[in-house]
Amino acid sequence: MKELVRLRTRPSRDGRRFTYLLDYVDENGKRRRTSLGHADKRKAERQRIQKERELRMGVVDPTSMCLSELLQNNLDRSRGQVRRSTLRERDTAMRHLIQAVGDIDFMNVTQMHGERFIQSVLDIGNTPATVNKKVAGVKRVFQLAVERGQLEENPFRYLRKVRVPHQKIRIYDEGECNRLIRAARQRTRAGGLDWELLFIFALCTGMRRGEILNTTWKDIDFDAPAVHVSPTNDTAHTWIWNIKDAERRRIPLIDQVVQLLVEHQVSQPSGYPYVFVPTGRYDRIQKARGLGQWTEEQGKCPINNFTRQFQVILRQAAIEEGEFHDFRRTRLTWWFREGLSEFDVMTLAGHSDFNTTRRFYLAVREDLLERTRRATASSMPLNFGARLARAPSKDAKVKKPSSLSA
Repeated sequence: MKELVRLRTRPSRDGRRFTYLLDYVDENGKRRRTSLGHADKRKAERQRIQKERELRMGVVDPTSMCLSELLQNNLDRSRGQVRRSTLRERDTAMRHLIQAVGDIDFMNVTQMHGERFIQSVLDIGNTPATVNKKVAGVKRVFQLAVERGQLEENPFRYLRKVRVPHQKIRIYDEGECNRLIRAARQRTRAGGLDWELLFIFALCTGMRRGEILNTTWKDIDFDAPAVHVSPTNDTAHTWIWNIKDAERRRIPLIDQVVQLLVEHQVSQPSGYPYVFVPTGRYDRIQKARGLGQWTEEQGKCPINNFTRQFQVILRQAAIEEGEFHDFRRTRLTWWFREGLSEFDVMTLAGHSDFNTTRRFYLAVREDLLERTRRATASSMPLNFGARLARAPSKDAKVKKPSSLSA
């Protein structure tokens, strides 16, 4: 959006001081330069925003809106610029804010309202990670209001996120992977989802569930060989699907997986673009699309009851708990184990921020612990062994220390 009012400076005659000016074209098309009479930058910027608002809206005072109106205004003006899922997240976060503080005038919102909002979503059972996502949503709505000249400053700019405790990273060991693949082989039925190939592909690439299920044959480069993770356009044969973090990337494939993909492609009827969406399911989706009954949200996981079916396979593999995303965590952890750099893993994972890679996928491994024990043992001083030699044997009775007298 073009800036209508510019901030300028005018030095004093002796050159030791200056004052701010507003440079703009008024409603009649005449160029104006108005002295503000001071050198306070923050105050001058607020006055510039105020004058900008006057020229754009034809009013002196900012338009008053309650929080629900601010939300609708944000959704209307942001539609088409960000993902629908992002708009849904902002909508949910702002509605929770309204529930916590009331549908008050957005210009009366303060830091205290933000703190009350955080406590309210924690009280209803939201996890710290979910709370932080909602905090980011409401902060963005108010920041956009500042950028659009509706508000002078963001009342939540100092609102801190909730501390999220580090959780142990769940990865599948080699035995669990083998059991899962065997159970998947038994689950795979003619004409249905090839669970075995799906698991092998996930362990090879570390791709997200939505990325794998929306992979088309055009994304597979059999010559390289590699898979291209890229968005899918809304065409007669494919539905719209966007990548998380908008990170296009290319992941290499090993020869054994390429051979399995070739055999799978040969077994499929021609004209079906998706690698993992079964033909029957694809036909039903196409029918729903023709009737206008298919949404972008459904395209994220085009397989019905995916999680329920995966849990059945998990039980058949004698694994008490787990999720499909653990295949991704496993592969990324294995890449670290094999010596890939942090930047390489971040690139292959499609993370826009390395903190995500570090926080969720740098798991402490047993081989690291064992190597640490060996390194510690080899670097201990020599006389440490003499102390051990004097120590009582396991069979000897250890005398308990007596309590100290006053």
